[in-house]
Amino acid sequence: MRFSKMLIPTLKEAPSDAVLVSHKYLIRAGFIQSVGSGLYNFLPLGKMVLDNVKNVVKEELDKAGCQEVDLAFVTPASLWIESGRFEKYGKELLRFKDRKDNDFVLGPTHEEMMVNLVRQTVKSYKQLPLNLYQIKTKFRDEIRPRFGLMRGREFLMKDGYSFHKDEEDMKREFDNMEQTYSRIFKRLGLDFRVVEADSGAIGGSGSKEFMVLADSGEDTVVVCEECDYGANIEAAIRKPAICEAEAPEEGIKAKFHTPDITKIDELSEFFHLDPYYIIKTVAKKALYDGGEEKIVLFALRGSDELQETKACNSVNANELIDIDDEELQEAGLIPGFMGILNLPEGIEVVVDNELKKAPCMVCGANEKDYHLVNVNMIEYEGRYDDLIAVQEGDRCAKCGGRLKYTKGIEVGHIFQLGTRYSEPLNATFLDENGKSKPFVMGTYGIGVSRLLAAIIEQHHDDKGCKWTMQSTPFKVEIIVSNISDELQKQNAEKLYNQMIEDGIDVLIDDRKERFGFKMKDFELIGIPYGLIVGKKISDGIVEIVDRDTLQKEEININDVIEILRVRAGV
Repeated sequence: MRFSKMLIPTLKEAPSDAVLVSHKYLIRAGFIQSVGSGLYNFLPLGKMVLDNVKNVVKEELDKAGCQEVDLAFVTPASLWIESGRFEKYGKELLRFKDRKDNDFVLGPTHEEMMVNLVRQTVKSYKQLPLNLYQIKTKFRDEIRPRFGLMRGREFLMKDGYSFHKDEEDMKREFDNMEQTYSRIFKRLGLDFRVVEADSGAIGGSGSKEFMVLADSGEDTVVVCEECDYGANIEAAIRKPAICEAEAPEEGIKAKFHTPDITKIDELSEFFHLDPYYIIKTVAKKALYDGGEEKIVLFALRGSDELQETKACNSVNANELIDIDDEELQEAGLIPGFMGILNLPEGIEVVVDNELKKAPCMVCGANEKDYHLVNVNMIEYEGRYDDLIAVQEGDRCAKCGGRLKYTKGIEVGHIFQLGTRYSEPLNATFLDENGKSKPFVMGTYGIGVSRLLAAIIEQHHDDKGCKWTMQSTPFKVEIIVSNISDELQKQNAEKLYNQMIEDGIDVLIDDRKERFGFKMKDFELIGIPYGLIVGKKISDGIVEIVDRDTLQKEEININDVIEILRVRAGV
C-alpha cells in the first residue's frame, strides 16, 4: 500500500479525554476514531490490526477443534428471563422493545443464545463434546466508558461455549482452552499471567482470567514472588494469617463496658489487644431480583478488610450497598457495637473462614457501649465463607511465599459453567442409557478489540506505538527520504514491488513531505521495520530502522530483501 493513497489521519495532539497511552496513540496514529462515549470507528490501519489479531485467535481456536458460528446480535429478552439473568446482569444490559412491543436485549455475551441453538440441534451424547465460538460485536452499556478500547460500550469479542456429557470432559476442555488461549497471547507477543478469578455475572463453579501485565491495568492482581500462583484481587486466597502479638488470656465469656468505643483501633488500645483478636462486623444491604433486599452482617478479624465481591457471592446477591446508621437502628442493630451474637430476628450473618475455632475473641454485644470478651468461635454454628481481601505481604496458600500486588489488563476469561444455563433453559441430551441429562458447559471469552489497546500498553515508547509482528498492519515501511530525487524514488519503487512479490506486507511512504515529518509518523504508527532510501542509494546503501530500539544499520541494497524476509518471518 501507498501512504499517499491510504486514509491515515495522524495527529500531533491526543484528545483531551485520552488518559492511557494506548488511547492517545491509537487515535493520534490514525487507527481509531471516537464517535461517541465508548464508541469507536476502526480506520484502515486499525481494521488491519483488528483483522490480524482476529486471525491469530481464529487459527488457534480452529486448531483446537472449535467450530465458528455467527449468532444474532439482537437477543430475545425471554431467553435472559429463562436463565435468570435479565435482572441480575444489571444496567449494563441494554434492553429495548421492537415495534410489536416485544422485549429484546443487545447481547453483551451469548450464553443464552448458544444454549438455545444447541438445545434445538443436539439430542444425543454421540454429538458431544462440542465447542462453538463466534467473533462478534457486543454491547455493554458501561456507566462510565473510558480508556478508549479498554472499556468501551461497543467492542469485538470472541465468545465460545462448550457442551459435554459430564463434568470430567468439561474440565478437559477447560484445560484445553487455557492452553489454547496461552498460545494466542504468546503469538501476539504479550507478557501475561493466568490467574484465578471470580465468575461474576456469568456464573459457574470456577474461572481463570488472562491478565496482560501493565501498570495501566484496571485490575489488581495478586501474585506470589516464589511460585506461579496468581489471582484477581476478587478471588485471591492466602495462607491463614498468624499473629505474633500476645493472645488474650482464656476466660469466661462476659459483657464488658466500652463507652463510646466504636472503632477497631480504639478497641485495640482499650483492651491492649492486637486487632487480630477482635471481630470486625461490617453491615451491608444485599439486593436481589424482584426488588428484594436484606441486611447482612459480615464478620472477620479486625486486622483484615472485607472483599466485597467475595461477600456478595457468599449471599448470592446481585449487589451489596452501604447502609446508614438510621436503617441499622430501625433493624434493631447498634452501629459501632454490632456482633455475631444476640442479633435481632431476620439478620443474616456470614463469618470469615479464618475465624473458625478462634478462641478468646472480642466482638460487639449488640448493645450500646458494650462488647463481649472471651468469645469462643468453636461454639459458633453459623455460616462461614472466604471474605477477606488479600493484602501485600500475606503468605501464598500454595507455597508459603510472599504475595504482592501488580496491575493487569483482562484480555481473556474462561469459566466452568456446569449446568448453570442448561438447567434453567431446559437444554438436555440423551445419555448412553437413554436418560435425559442437562449439558455440562464451559464458556470462554477474549476481548479482541481490547487486545489492540493491551498490545500498545505493553509495547510503546514516548514516540508512539510498537506493534508486535503478528499484530502489525505492515511488516515494513519504506521511507523515501526525498521523493523528488529520481534515483531514490526509482530504487524505493523497485524494492516496494520486490517485497510485494515476496509476500512481505509493506507500506511505502511516497508523500511529498519532509523526511523528518515522515520519520515522526513512522515512529508514531509503530511498524516493526523502516527501510530508508536516502542519499547513500547512489552507493547502493539503504538503512534499516528497528522500531523497537530505533537503531539503524546500513545494508547493501542487494541484501536488504533477504534480510527483511527473515526478520518479517516470511
